[in-house]
Amino acid sequence: MVLSCHEDDKDAFRRMIHDAAEAILSSFSDDSAFSGIDPYELRREIAKLQLLPEHGSGWDETIRNVREAILPHMLRTWSPSYMPHLHSPALLESIAAELIIAAFNSSMDSWDQGPAATEIEEMTIKQLCSLFGYGSGSDGVFTSGGSQSNISAAVALRDRFIQQKLGWDTKKHGLPEEYRRIRIYTSEISHFSFDKGAHMMGLGYDAVVKLPVDGLERIDTAKAEQIISDDEANGLIPFMIVATIGTTDFGSIDCIGELRAIADRHGMFLHADAAYGSGAVLSSYSHRLGDLSLADSITIDFHKMFLLPISASALLVKERCTLSAFELHADYLNREEDEEDGYINLVGKSMQTTRRFDALKVYVSFRMRGRDGYRQIMDTAIGNAEYFFSEISRDEDFIAPIAPELSSVVFALKGGDERNRKTRRTLLKEGIVIGQTVFRGMVALKFTLLNPALGHDHIDSLIRRIKEIGHSF
Repeated sequence: MVLSCHEDDKDAFRRMIHDAAEAILSSFSDDSAFSGIDPYELRREIAKLQLLPEHGSGWDETIRNVREAILPHMLRTWSPSYMPHLHSPALLESIAAELIIAAFNSSMDSWDQGPAATEIEEMTIKQLCSLFGYGSGSDGVFTSGGSQSNISAAVALRDRFIQQKLGWDTKKHGLPEEYRRIRIYTSEISHFSFDKGAHMMGLGYDAVVKLPVDGLERIDTAKAEQIISDDEANGLIPFMIVATIGTTDFGSIDCIGELRAIADRHGMFLHADAAYGSGAVLSSYSHRLGDLSLADSITIDFHKMFLLPISASALLVKERCTLSAFELHADYLNREEDEEDGYINLVGKSMQTTRRFDALKVYVSFRMRGRDGYRQIMDTAIGNAEYFFSEISRDEDFIAPIAPELSSVVFALKGGDERNRKTRRTLLKEGIVIGQTVFRGMVALKFTLLNPALGHDHIDSLIRRIKEIGHSF
């Protein structure tokens, strides 16, 4: 049975969607983020499930099984007690958009697999480029997430650099003899996707040079300049520097203007990894980001501050030709004569072939809420982080090293690493999920405050509970 124009299929679809919605809503009765089940117990319970019985159990039995065995132990990202990662609750309208995406099952590789979907993505990319300050020669493409956007940028900019500086066609001939001297420069606390990308690109981890940060966890640009100059003097070839616009832990924002100047002095490309911070472009705090249009490419994630379901990311490029690194014609898919007649085949801009219509989630949520609606969401998240930081900064039980620029706050209870580890684990068993990281050799805790439903009263109660638990050890 599949969705069709027949009334029986429509009725079955309505019932399944209704049953699924009721199963979700009946799986929780309070605002806890997690059932608190022990991982070994959960593993034993899941091991009892049968994946592929000889005879199918039918819809009613299957949804009952999902409702009873799986949903009660799902993390509830919409809970105000869920704040460990850059993993957001999903806006209601974007969940509805996911239903449309799944029902029509468009593929974004060729126009004839998603006509309206292709045109919506193209329109969305064009307006996103404008939102981030790019001009008419810019372009972009949706990706599965920040890692793929970052790696795509590294591949595309590498190919342009090698063609321009070394006169070598990497796409056709592979890496040139000088490839072992090529270098990428990132913050020492940048996202690991650049290391992963260097490996996949055949450059290796050694090609990624980690730049030291200052006391606010931003790239120390004076030291960066010296490191890059020394590398050049030693025969290395710098090709890209990365500005992290919102680091994973602190949400710290590298100074894009200073990094642009460094890139220009050394003939490098500049990429802005704004997977986290890009959402703040719609906030009252947008000035904190700097001028992102100075970057040659920008990573955006919509499943972080924008509160859309996973997956939804995009790579924007200042110059359209950058994405030609992924262009390849196949007779069965993106024939040149079709493109000459106006049929846009997006496979030529993407690392992927089959791709979901994720742009619809952006269109639906942006259209429904508008700039003012999103401004309220972003301002609430950043404002909550500032409130939490101000409260713990004047509390003698806490260490709060750096004021937030976005919506993440790293902190610790005084009393040592073990106290912080045990506090987080106790909270998890109570259905309160917060983050844990390391700051300058010290175990630290973290709030990532993305949920617009979170209020100051709830933050106050969390502070009290953390102190109670900490004092019990």
